[in-house]
Amino acid sequence: MKAIILAAGRGSRMKSLTDEKPKCLIELNGKPLLEWQLEALRGAGIEDIAIVTGYKKELLHRYGLKEFHNSLWAETQMVSSLMCANEWLQQSECVVSYSDIFYESSAINLLKGCREDLCITYDPNWAELWRRRFDEPLDDAETFCLDESGQLLDIGGKAQSIQEIQGQYMGLLKYSPCGWSVFRNEWLKLSGQEQSMIHMTGMLRRIIAAGDIKISPIVYMGRWGEFDSIADLKCGFFNN
Repeated sequence: MKAIILAAGRGSRMKSLTDEKPKCLIELNGKPLLEWQLEALRGAGIEDIAIVTGYKKELLHRYGLKEFHNSLWAETQMVSSLMCANEWLQQSECVVSYSDIFYESSAINLLKGCREDLCITYDPNWAELWRRRFDEPLDDAETFCLDESGQLLDIGGKAQSIQEIQGQYMGLLKYSPCGWSVFRNEWLKLSGQEQSMIHMTGMLRRIIAAGDIKISPIVYMGRWGEFDSIADLKCGFFNN
């Protein structure tokens, strides 16, 4: 199994912390976020790891990863970065990780054990984490709803109530070659502008609506975090 880390963006909401380096090199508890991800992936037995670069790509060469480069990183969203690694995703099962998160190897093992074509991990206890990050969790949290069989029914919409959020999508996925083909074919139906601007959850919503494959959500109960702003670095993820 392979893995791809999406690290093209600057992370402008981190302000001066990303003036001289990409967001994935911001330190958490004394270690760059990227190194947290590499440690978790390798701890789960994945050594074939690629990275999609963009902003300040030269600072990532030292990690010795296979690199795909999104030259339009400043004008596109994360799905466009993932498309730069199309050849890898066609070849074998592949874990895809955002670069502004941290998680434990157990999250990767859960994805490795999933036999479905498209799987995502989620945190059912999301509210505790979101209350550390936001005065009002609904200001940022998106819809995440499951059907009676446990399959993903909705993701990425504007939540109007806590009841519409049964978990928090973490930015960690796994595609089989078949799952990737369905995902990419759905993306190709979009106009050029739509392709550039669509977010990952927007694409997952389109996959659900198309109904060609199901998205398998996997409960993850381990430690993890997401970093969108400087305040997130002060949330005390390692205080207990």
